[in-house]
Amino acid sequence: MALYLLVLGVCLLVIGAVLLVLMTAGTPRYRTEPKDLLALFDKALDSQVSETEWNAIIGYPIRHNEYLDGVRRRAAHLMELHGRRWLIAQGKPLLNHEGQAELQALRDHLAAHTALHQK
Repeated sequence: MALYLLVLGVCLLVIGAVLLVLMTAGTPRYRTEPKDLLALFDKALDSQVSETEWNAIIGYPIRHNEYLDGVRRRAAHLMELHGRRWLIAQGKPLLNHEGQAELQALRDHLAAHTALHQK
């Protein structure tokens, strides 16, 4: 009987500790900032971005900043219109020439907007 109570006490202690840790730990949050989008756009323009990296950042909605979410949606639209996913594995650009030009313009606009808001 003593062994049963000992095992029960240890189990309750472990389960209680796990529940306490789970209740106090917050959920992880990822906030896409302008520097993250700028870095991604630079890598895409230099043909150094993978499709997985592109989709991980561009496919994740930005809820804390409506302007950044608009930029993200515009980049996703560029990928739909000008994307060349099948050529990424060969080291070719993510977008065709027209898409590259539009992404460069979007990148420059975001950089100017970010610089204006940092002052």
